Amino acid sequence: MQTAEIHSRFLSYFERKDHEIVPSASLVSDDPAIMFTIAGMVPFIPYLSGRVPAPWPRAADVQKCIRTNDIEEVGRTPRHGTFFQMAGNWSFGDYFKREAIGYAWELLTGSEADGNYGFDPDRLWVTVYLTDDEAERLWLEHTDVPASRIQRLGLEDNYWMTGQPGPAGPDSEIFYDLGPEYGPDGGPATGSDRYVEIWNLVFMQDEIADVRSKTEFTIVGELPNKNIDTGMGLERIAFLKQGVQNMYEIDQVRPVLDLASELSGRRYGAQHEDDVRMRVVADHVRSSLMLMGDGVTPGNDGRGYILRRLMRRSIRSMRLLGVHEPTFPTLFRASHDAMVTAYPELGEAYGRIERMAIAEEETFLKTLEAGSTVLDLAIGDVRKDAGKVVPGKTAFLLHDTYGFPIDLTMEIAEEAGLEVDRPTFETLMSEQRSRAKADAKARRRQLADLSVYSELRAKGETAFLGYDELEADGEVIGIVADGAQATSAGVGQEVEVVLTATALYAESGGQDSDQGLLIGSGFEAEVLDVQRVVPGLVSHTVRVTSGEIAVGDVARTVVDPVYRRSANQAHSATHLVHAALRQLLGSDAHQSGSYNKAGYMRLDFSWSSALSPDMRAELEGIANTAIRDDLPVETRVLPLDEAKAMGAMALFGEKYGDAVRMVDIGGPWSRELCGGTHVGSSSQVGLISITSESSVGSTNRRVEAAVGPDAFRQLVAERSLVSELTSMLKTPREQLPGRIQELVTSLKRAEKQIADFQSQQLSGRVGPLADSAERIGDVRLVATDLGAVGSQDDLRSLAGQVRERLGAEAAVVAIGGAVDGRPAIVVATNQAARDAGVQAGPLAKAAAGALGGGGGGKPDMAQGGGQDASAMPAAIVAVREGIRR
Repeated sequence: MQTAEIHSRFLSYFERKDHEIVPSASLVSDDPAIMFTIAGMVPFIPYLSGRVPAPWPRAADVQKCIRTNDIEEVGRTPRHGTFFQMAGNWSFGDYFKREAIGYAWELLTGSEADGNYGFDPDRLWVTVYLTDDEAERLWLEHTDVPASRIQRLGLEDNYWMTGQPGPAGPDSEIFYDLGPEYGPDGGPATGSDRYVEIWNLVFMQDEIADVRSKTEFTIVGELPNKNIDTGMGLERIAFLKQGVQNMYEIDQVRPVLDLASELSGRRYGAQHEDDVRMRVVADHVRSSLMLMGDGVTPGNDGRGYILRRLMRRSIRSMRLLGVHEPTFPTLFRASHDAMVTAYPELGEAYGRIERMAIAEEETFLKTLEAGSTVLDLAIGDVRKDAGKVVPGKTAFLLHDTYGFPIDLTMEIAEEAGLEVDRPTFETLMSEQRSRAKADAKARRRQLADLSVYSELRAKGETAFLGYDELEADGEVIGIVADGAQATSAGVGQEVEVVLTATALYAESGGQDSDQGLLIGSGFEAEVLDVQRVVPGLVSHTVRVTSGEIAVGDVARTVVDPVYRRSANQAHSATHLVHAALRQLLGSDAHQSGSYNKAGYMRLDFSWSSALSPDMRAELEGIANTAIRDDLPVETRVLPLDEAKAMGAMALFGEKYGDAVRMVDIGGPWSRELCGGTHVGSSSQVGLISITSESSVGSTNRRVEAAVGPDAFRQLVAERSLVSELTSMLKTPREQLPGRIQELVTSLKRAEKQIADFQSQQLSGRVGPLADSAERIGDVRLVATDLGAVGSQDDLRSLAGQVRERLGAEAAVVAIGGAVDGRPAIVVATNQAARDAGVQAGPLAKAAAGALGGGGGGKPDMAQGGGQDASAMPAAIVAVREGIRR
């Protein structure tokens, strides 16, 4: 008996019993608490709970369901499937136990000729709730089942509830006995797989409250209207009626399984792990087909993530079966053909479903190829070290760089007998999310998951036309908003737009991205950033300023010509400074990093000591001489080996393909592999003015420079400053350095005199402060607020001197003051005070708390500070109270 026939017989039977036949609800649940329809009762919950009046007194349906909480069991047990169909009959205050029991028994055991299922009644067992005498009596009175095949079970097995206060009640389950070859005698109470549950009859008669667990709650009374909720597993009936071993071999699933076997060349039934993989493929392809049929699309979160996970598990299972080519076109067609009889709507939607499936497979096959290599190497390293855990940073790398789902990483690791350091992975993910959220320089981009870009990349590369043109047309192939694909964006929105072609340079090779516009028919957007989000794909972050941009539109990228000209100058200037450094310092001065944008360049190079002023001037001179000489700038595309043979420099870990772009300035004088944009000749750079040279590590230095008009403006500003100083100090230009040095020397001498005077003043207060000591129990306390002081060092020095003056008797000194308007306090104790249990640290902490800050330190001397200088009296009171305690 085919599954579609089982489906139709169920509905026809209950239609004859005056039930309203209700079409299956969507797999996408309307209940905001759950993503999918996970059980047959989900669409009926409003009626069963009484929140909404039922539109019919009795109904019947076959409901599509998706449940993935036990996805790891798929393929390993006879009955676990992610997609399943639940046939049910429902009564909303109409009939109750007697009719429900009678209907189920008649449909199961009645003859096939009469439209029933024709099960042998001698193979059926029944369970009822422990105290449900009525149900057992009805089974005995209205069916052929003997008392010997009725078993009573407890709350865990035969009482239904939602887990929340509300409707509940005992249930009665019908089991099919597979026979002694499948397990021991003894009925369902044994828990053996020999007894397969095929129908559950729920008798909703109780109102419960105070729900603590499935077995701990309070029955507060009977429901005014008693309901019936039954569920018969269509797949379970199918594998029993079709005489197969499990649900994967029924007619709606087996065609995909057989096709997976054919494509892989591996016989189903020959090897257990291969069998599991074929079952996974068969189950997941069907589930994916049905989800996409109900409008779910692959994505990175929510329902889309569940769908993507199912599809990717299918793809990977086929690879484990030895199939590395795309298989979805044939697998999905086979599943469609098996399911369309029961769900004709799949025929209308199949074109859309097939396109999504093929695109998802193409994308993930590329992800798998790259990510699997990395993971295999990591697993090999762990095994080599006799370890058991794949590092969390490896899992993060796979997720972040390759779009490799963490659950897939964990599954592969588990198959290798290893675990994944999930806490570290989660920490790295959390840190990344925090960085992306807090750092404005992250370009409003969250790269936690690159799969959204990988999907777009599967449609082709973004052609860069900006070497020769400042405007170019391209089709909008994708819009990304908040990390997810969108179909359009309107005024005020900031989104990422992916085009088939662009004239805008994407940040790479040290060169910042272009500025410009995105213009099309009826829309315009300001370009905020351009990035190569994945190899070959360029994303334009834009703010839509007018109209609406949509996928499929033609958009013209327009580069800001002034910005690009300045960017070209800066990038070529970086090459010139690099060549000048190597001429000045030798070939060991190798570039280790760079960044350039319009008007500015920064170059890091390997060198261990600072450049002297003379060397810095010479470096600047060499670079500007190259500008003066109007050296030609030439670019060529040629094989990598040929470019290296010509002396082209491959720089700081850049990745190059077989064909590379080589940029010459003055022939071999400056020859580098570079994908950036440049001037036509060195004279177009205009001017380079080095603004700083500094250390960025023990073996690296950094040169920064203004370029072109910015360099000129910087020199003009310096000239104005010199003129102002000449006028202010009434000193000729050439004598300024000497005059300024005289002033600095004089200022330092005056500052020292002032410090000496303040120290003498403080020292003069030691005696009077010591004489002002008050007694708190056996401890003498000096506590005062000095008001404004030069530094905390003054407070510490004075507190120490006063402590010495107080002698050997137990003493505490607390000196407060304001340093640049911020309150500070220092507490000092002598040995006798500490022996008595009075320590400086807790006292300073208490005082700082009164000041609105924090503090602490050693037992003999500690300090604290805060925000509220007016609270210093309260801080001193806190010290007193601390001593009293």
